[in-house]
Amino acid sequence: MKVVALVGGVGGARFLLGLKAALGIPGPGPDGVAEGTGSGANEITAVVNVGDDIWLHGLRICPDLDTCMYTLGGGIDTERGWGREGETWTVGAELAAYGAEPSWFGLGDKDVATHLIRSRMLRAGYPLSAITEALCARWQPGVRLLPASDDRVETHVVIDAQADPDTPDQSAGTDQPTQPAQKAIHFQEWWVRHRAVPKAHRFASVGAEEAKPAPGVTEAIAEADVVLLAPSNPVVSIGAILAVPGLGDALRAGPAPVIGLSPIVGGRPVRGMADACLEAIGVETTAQAVGRHYGARATGGLLDGWLVHESDWADVPGVAVRAVPLMMTDVEATAKMARHALELAGVGGV
Repeated sequence: MKVVALVGGVGGARFLLGLKAALGIPGPGPDGVAEGTGSGANEITAVVNVGDDIWLHGLRICPDLDTCMYTLGGGIDTERGWGREGETWTVGAELAAYGAEPSWFGLGDKDVATHLIRSRMLRAGYPLSAITEALCARWQPGVRLLPASDDRVETHVVIDAQADPDTPDQSAGTDQPTQPAQKAIHFQEWWVRHRAVPKAHRFASVGAEEAKPAPGVTEAIAEADVVLLAPSNPVVSIGAILAVPGLGDALRAGPAPVIGLSPIVGGRPVRGMADACLEAIGVETTAQAVGRHYGARATGGLLDGWLVHESDWADVPGVAVRAVPLMMTDVEATAKMARHALELAGVGGV
């Protein structure tokens, strides 16, 4: 079976672990390196969000690609869900001692090595997809990790300028009320530094108009037996992937059924601050609203099937909806979620 999964963030990485287990692909070994990639009967291609990618301190950081790579390769800090296990922070402390900005983004010492290699290869002219393949040669994730695009497709967030403490107050000394000025900041600054507190007015995928899918992405979709939308943030993870021209069309035109898994349980995001993102695009924080946001493939949307948590209910016209347990409490629970998705697609069973 050939499975394509669109993923982003910690939730996407953990979903891939369960999907591997559901398909009988060995997981990480005790020494932190994957034991292998299975018999070859089943293959997973993960199309990974690059909207979170950012240049900091001269380094190109790809949080979602790295989280997937470390998680699947057995090197992730399982408590935090991101970063390296056994990480130290000497480099970050030295940067802070020099007063180097930005100081709000944590760079671990082991993680810096990954960023150094990636940045050096980018400057040498290698595309991100080839660099990711080279990095994965060490980690052996058992999944083909493909960036959604080799091009710059960065998510920026439009907020009120005065919500950013670095923006001076332009109304000082005036008696006339003014319309709040707005500014765009990188998603990482809004998410990590500000914890998504400033109201997001809209999101922009910078560079998306000129971007194209990374090599192998549309081909994998065309050859897939099933496509899964992981329970990742529907706006800044899955949405950022779909911002790459041609990807949405490939899903709609492909022969494989497209099954999504809701990241919303009981009206709340399972992880992260997806509710703040959904509010910005006018979508309620419910499994039904997100399913309708994706829409039915038969009417120009994306979905053939939609899984919601067993305590939820959804009516998504033109889409087969099923309620099953959707809490990724451990690998086996996540594997069962994946098997439910495969069953709904008609290519597997629970």
